[in-house]
Amino acid sequence: MVLRSPLYETQVKLGATFTEFAGFEMPIQYTSIRDEHMAVRKKVGLFDVTHMSNVWITGPDATKLISLTTVEDASRVEDGKSQYTEILRENGTIIDDTIFMHLGEKFMMIPNAGMNQIVTQWLTEQAKKHHLKAKIQDVSREYVILAIQGPKAKDTLQKLTETDLDTVKFFGCQMMKIAGVDCILSHTGYTGELGYELQITPTTKATGVFDAIMAAGKEFWIQPIGLGARDTLRLEKAFMLAGNEFEGGRTPLEATLGWTIFWDHEFIGKEALLKQKEQGTFQRMTCLLCVEKGIPRHKCIIQKDGAAVGIVTSGTLSPCLNLGIAMGYVAPDKREVGSILDIIVRDKPIQAKVTKPPFVPKDWAQK
Repeated sequence: MVLRSPLYETQVKLGATFTEFAGFEMPIQYTSIRDEHMAVRKKVGLFDVTHMSNVWITGPDATKLISLTTVEDASRVEDGKSQYTEILRENGTIIDDTIFMHLGEKFMMIPNAGMNQIVTQWLTEQAKKHHLKAKIQDVSREYVILAIQGPKAKDTLQKLTETDLDTVKFFGCQMMKIAGVDCILSHTGYTGELGYELQITPTTKATGVFDAIMAAGKEFWIQPIGLGARDTLRLEKAFMLAGNEFEGGRTPLEATLGWTIFWDHEFIGKEALLKQKEQGTFQRMTCLLCVEKGIPRHKCIIQKDGAAVGIVTSGTLSPCLNLGIAMGYVAPDKREVGSILDIIVRDKPIQAKVTKPPFVPKDWAQK
């Protein structure tokens, strides 16, 4: 059975076109992907991302459980802070990438769409296996998640709260009232722009908050944004999409997420990662900017001199650059920045240049 957000009727009234994603019927666009993409880069947009998940982790050993099951030592994450990390299998491959928020004596983890049951089961199994006193609760359907993203995000949201948003630093999180409703606010996002995410419960309160944000942002030409622009926005910033970038079992080292690993603690998958790190012969995530006309897509083959050297995990036409862009895994000796590779698009080789992430730099739209 396909699930719908509690904001479905609001989305219908706003003219959304829907698609099925991770078991949800969600808006893919309201006007056009390009129009919505540019609204976020230049002004402000409001996303319903309720297809994401919510898992509470509580109990005296909650910190130990998160530290064991992710590449982050949760004891380093202060109250009122969030952290991006990955949950690993014993072989070092990624089950899911996630953000967890430290909120007093408990934590909220935000697994990706469709991953709530998998993550909840894994955490529960590990708590039992390692005799940890921690309770894991999947409360995903008890929350609506909204994301407010873009240069005018703070100006919009500040109208609706008495909390000074300047006091909430990047990756900060706290409880506050937004439009009179208690929400968990985090200074995070998936677009590379200034932004915030709100966790709202009960879900019956969400429509009022959504409408209030749209009204507050009217002077900034706020727009509702669908999943289509969410994908192009994240890809321009070279942000991972779990179902694409981790497909088939990839490690943080392969995904160039080594910077997220805090090595000075014990965690599931550490031994496997250390062995892989020592070996050093694995494919690595690589950013490719097309220098010929063409739009790369998921699973396109990457070649060098006619021989396969990798595969595209995500690709699109960048609305900001008007060029094809792609992320994909490439053999370690074929990914030197500036070198030219071929992406096979509809049986035709398209030249693409290896480039450093992100494709679109910070404040691109303001230059």
